[in-house]
Amino acid sequence: MSIQKQLLTLVQQNEIAANVYEAVLEGELVSQMTSPGQFIHVKVQEGSVPLLRRPISLCDVDLASQRLTIIYRAQGAGTKALAALQPGAKVDVLGPLGQGFDPEMKSNASALLIGGGVGVPPMYYLSKELTKRGVKVSHILGFDSARSVFYEEAFATLGPTTVTTVDGSRGQKGFVTDALSHYGKPDRVYACGPLPMLRALEVACQDDELYVSLEERMGCGVGACLACVCRTNESDTAYKKICTDGPVFRAGEVVL
Repeated sequence: MSIQKQLLTLVQQNEIAANVYEAVLEGELVSQMTSPGQFIHVKVQEGSVPLLRRPISLCDVDLASQRLTIIYRAQGAGTKALAALQPGAKVDVLGPLGQGFDPEMKSNASALLIGGGVGVPPMYYLSKELTKRGVKVSHILGFDSARSVFYEEAFATLGPTTVTTVDGSRGQKGFVTDALSHYGKPDRVYACGPLPMLRALEVACQDDELYVSLEERMGCGVGACLACVCRTNESDTAYKKICTDGPVFRAGEVVL
């Protein structure tokens, strides 16, 4: 599967939580987006400002209609410019990028999917693919507060779903690790979110088959600039590139 650059058409865009936007893009490039956990690199507007593209995970893909859904937080100049685009706008997209999650599991196996903040979206595409394979999915979605919650109902249609919020304004008060006891011992755990969350899960799920997707600022997105390297557990001088070797790694493969 080759990396391509293409102008995709913005079909629709909505604010679905506080400063969190859902955008649907359409174009032939979408036919290549078949692996949950991969991402696209988006150039938000013409010119050299902002200079770098923005990496955004795939939330959902409809191969038949050649449409993909992304969800992102508008917090910097680049993502705010993206949020200002109207339907019909052309969006410069590079992708598909990275190594995604492996959804190959036995039918009737169990998988627990854990997302935190903007680490939630890739879990949705993965959950749909696992469900197609007959895997029993459950979800824990972590947010700061009720204002930040999104896609709770969408996940609930696929399997049992627990929402946690730090301030307790919705769902269970606390962090995603506080809800682990609800789901016993699944055959596999998948997670995406901020590093403190992933570090806590690495400790809490050390006896489980755990795969994590790392969120990281990137330069090129194709492994050339070395801006997103992370150290492995092999030695202090061994590194992997999050953009090409990841963003998905088996727990313990890299230092979180």
